[in-house]
Amino acid sequence: MLETDVIVVGGGAAGFMCAIEAGKRGLGVHVLDHAKRPAEKIRISGGGRCNFTNLHCSPANYLSQNPRFCISALKRYTQHDFLQLVEKYRIAWHEKTLGQLFCDDSAQNIIDMLLNELRDAGGKLLLETSVDDITTPDNQFRLETSRGPMRARAVVIATGGPSIPKMGATGFGYEIARKFGLSVVPTRPALVPLTFSDAHKEMCKRLAGVSIDAEVSFGKTRFREGLLFTHRGLSGPSILQISSFWEEGKPISVNMAPDIAVFDKLSEARQTNPKQELRTAVTRMFPARLGDELTREFDLKGKLADMSNKVLTRTADQINGWRLTPVGTEGYRTAEVTLGGVDTGELSSKSFEAVRVPGLHFIGEVVDVTGHLGGFNFQWAWASGHAAGRALLAS
Repeated sequence: MLETDVIVVGGGAAGFMCAIEAGKRGLGVHVLDHAKRPAEKIRISGGGRCNFTNLHCSPANYLSQNPRFCISALKRYTQHDFLQLVEKYRIAWHEKTLGQLFCDDSAQNIIDMLLNELRDAGGKLLLETSVDDITTPDNQFRLETSRGPMRARAVVIATGGPSIPKMGATGFGYEIARKFGLSVVPTRPALVPLTFSDAHKEMCKRLAGVSIDAEVSFGKTRFREGLLFTHRGLSGPSILQISSFWEEGKPISVNMAPDIAVFDKLSEARQTNPKQELRTAVTRMFPARLGDELTREFDLKGKLADMSNKVLTRTADQINGWRLTPVGTEGYRTAEVTLGGVDTGELSSKSFEAVRVPGLHFIGEVVDVTGHLGGFNFQWAWASGHAAGRALLAS
């Protein structure tokens, strides 16, 4: 039977970081993962270049039932700390919009870095190793695995959530939490495209591939980034961001022209070219296909000369605040992360240890902390893994 100090279940960003820190402190540590290759979510992230952190990372970029839970870990291991590790390995990187950092070459650079760090720390990685059950006989943890039983003084659950199931993602971490009596905040897909029905679905199909800069809002929350029409509905960074806040059955608001004072532009056109059709004036503000669809959507008819200020105001409001009600999302199949997870009230914000189950830790996406799009979820993985790995020596 394999016996060790720490077993980390999950060979992703959080799991690796935790195992590395534990190994550095002289603990025997094994990382178990059921996949054939490690860190598959890292491999596919950022279009294959891994958006590994964000320069502007702060607690304000995270959603949780307890917004303060993430503060401690994020302060103790910052985006600058991880960037220092990246530069230690001379991995070339670049900054995209809004502080997002990507590898110049490939996400494989980050995976190789983590594998090297794990090896240098004395940690072991066991791939194609599934865990069927975890029990606590004799005040130690016994894991029933596909390689046979294993024992450890501490177990860290870093299995993530069920987002992107084709990568092997499951809700295993929640099952373990519930088995040991921990509460789990209801989960749902986040950072995910929104879907529509009937006329709006058909409209999106006709516009599939068209992208614009847009400001999307739900309640008081708003994001301004790219918006993409797809065959199923709406996607793009602004939509993925708002999906984490959207509530079923309620509309979102889309400002299709955030840099244009539409009323002023239409008023000016009415003065300079009064015989121009309203639909023509609106169409010129957008890519041709989109302009045509919007004029049909808002039923824009008649010459500008015949339009009162009230009509122009209504048109401007429609364009700068188009209200759409999604019927749902594309689900875990395409969701980048999972909202909800192990209740932070069950965990220490310093060690990520379960308050009522000494030696059992939960880190990364499996915890009820979800970041915005743009490298924030990776930074949460690094920070929570680092915190747990350092705490294991004292546990």
